[in-house]
Amino acid sequence: EALFAYVVAGAFHFFGETALVLRSVAAAFGVAGVLTIGHLGRRFGVWTGVAAAAWAAGSLWLICVSRDGMRNTVVPFFGALALIALLNWVARPGRISALLAGGVVSVASLYTYQPLKLLPLLAVVWIVWLRHSDRARYNELRSGLVPFAAAFLVVAAPMIAVAMTDPISYFGRAAAVSTFNPDVAADASLPIHILKTIAMFGFTGDGNGRHDIGFLPLLPLPLVALAALGVWRLWRNRDDPSHSLILLSLGVFMIPPLVATEGWSPHFLRVLGMAAPLGVTIGLGAAELVEQVRRRAGRWRRPGAGLAIATVAVTLAAVAVWSGWTYLSRPVADRYTAYSYEIAAAGQYAADHPSSVVIIDAFSGTNIEFLQWANPPTIVSPGSRIDHPDAYATIVAMTKADLTTAVGAELGNRAQPVAWDPSGKPAVWAVAP
Repeated sequence: EALFAYVVAGAFHFFGETALVLRSVAAAFGVAGVLTIGHLGRRFGVWTGVAAAAWAAGSLWLICVSRDGMRNTVVPFFGALALIALLNWVARPGRISALLAGGVVSVASLYTYQPLKLLPLLAVVWIVWLRHSDRARYNELRSGLVPFAAAFLVVAAPMIAVAMTDPISYFGRAAAVSTFNPDVAADASLPIHILKTIAMFGFTGDGNGRHDIGFLPLLPLPLVALAALGVWRLWRNRDDPSHSLILLSLGVFMIPPLVATEGWSPHFLRVLGMAAPLGVTIGLGAAELVEQVRRRAGRWRRPGAGLAIATVAVTLAAVAVWSGWTYLSRPVADRYTAYSYEIAAAGQYAADHPSSVVIIDAFSGTNIEFLQWANPPTIVSPGSRIDHPDAYATIVAMTKADLTTAVGAELGNRAQPVAWDPSGKPAVWAVAP
């Protein structure tokens, strides 16, 4: 999933290797995702596009993702872009539109984040759907199937080579988190996992503090109602290629969060493939609500429709304000472990004492190596023995036990806490030989 890393590398080259630049790239992708989801929604009408963009801009889920500084922040943008390319192909059948759609779908599928790997499946299912629901439109697309596949394979070639030469790295993560892995570390049985994942629409939330805040649901209940209206509208117009693509997207992109049981249930990052079609669905639900009120209000049609529009606008604005306030007012205690404050503190202490060593696992140590990239400390795995501790200015560890194991009881007993968690418990220990 290299694309985000490539963009970050370019930003580092021009603006410097800092956490601010990393998060700025992620935030820029987040803003681009809002605009692209809005553009996708405009394919169904201006009102739908505005409502879709308004939801994306104020979604607590997408705000968290955009601030993470991780590769998954690209998904709403590239997911929407791929759907736009497919809709452009069906609206203007031809070789050029097919080539463009194949290339964009390939980039979005293979170079972004795991859920979008199902885009090729979505394209195939959608084309088969068209063959049965709109044979004339399918016949128009048939001449573009070969150019679409050719463009997809050309763009995919580097990643296909990686998958063939290093299949463990390429397929390993997906296999490790799947319910089909008997050793998967899940927080619930498969039936409970499925129920909790479906209940994220209005009721359950992700326990990972980077993806969510306080176990809040993916959508609040008022937006669940709008989304339900949108699904009804999509189903009613399922013979239309645009509506069927969005409808099928909702089903296809529910597969990753349902079959990947590792970690919390639900897992909001694995739902990200649904961000773009969900935005359109909410926009369509808003349009459906206004139309239903206009149709049923009789002589009060105009004021009724105006009231419905105002209700949707106020709801989206209220959700946006609530999301921003909830995100920005979260106390440090709720962010401490999720954002690895203690690891950053250990790295900073080592940086303040040059020629130090930090006892920490290799995975967590990458945080320190990134933050202290200009002069990183030595990293030693917990359980290892440091034979010559006097070679270092200080020895830093996350627990006193790890430090004592590394340097022995005599020196380890001299260790003192140098950082504390919000409850006052020592989080980082250090000793100078």
